[in-house]
Amino acid sequence: MTSIKTEAVKIIIVEDYKLTRVGLRSSLNEFEGIEVIGESETGEAGLQMVKELSPDLVLMDLGLPGMNGIEATQEIKAFDENIKVVVLTSHERDEEVLAALGSGANAYCLKDIEPNTLVSVIKNVKKGAAWLDPNIAQVALKLFPKPESTKVLNSVGISDARAQLTEREMEVLKLLVKGKSNTEIAKDLIVSVHTAKAHVCSILQKLCVDDRVQAAVKAIKENII
Repeated sequence: MTSIKTEAVKIIIVEDYKLTRVGLRSSLNEFEGIEVIGESETGEAGLQMVKELSPDLVLMDLGLPGMNGIEATQEIKAFDENIKVVVLTSHERDEEVLAALGSGANAYCLKDIEPNTLVSVIKNVKKGAAWLDPNIAQVALKLFPKPESTKVLNSVGISDARAQLTEREMEVLKLLVKGKSNTEIAKDLIVSVHTAKAHVCSILQKLCVDDRVQAAVKAIKENII
């Protein structure tokens, strides 16, 4: 039986340091299922390349000359929200992490990430998952303000958000926090991808968040899971 070959994830690299761009392109192209179709040293040129080449995913640095990576991510998402953006940077400051996630980035990676891990992140993000570098995950919790008082929650032992979720949605949320894509959630729970997607949409609505990253952060922040 002939195996079906998965279509490669088409990537554009936006990075101002040439040595880093060359290294990333060379490293990524060694992996099956990855294809670097373009690279740019500025946010403006990267945005134009996105419009011309329609990639699946953009690997985005933050500290770019002119239009920075956060602004470029916002523009890319405004052009086509289906294009995934994986931030790859050395920046760990709170405001930059929060701004990047707020701009619509699907993943936030630090540049010391192992190539195998980066490729795994890229492939899972392409499927719909979200990912945060463990070293900056605590920063992401600041997306949500601390409650003024925990007395009420402690007295009942469960948050209002958790009470709204069904047993199945709790299962889905736990998998979502692990970075699972809709396809992987469907496989783990033995349901259709359509059903998994419907559960995720319901969870986002009930938690009053805009995306999977914020849902995962809120689940951890408020001890929902």
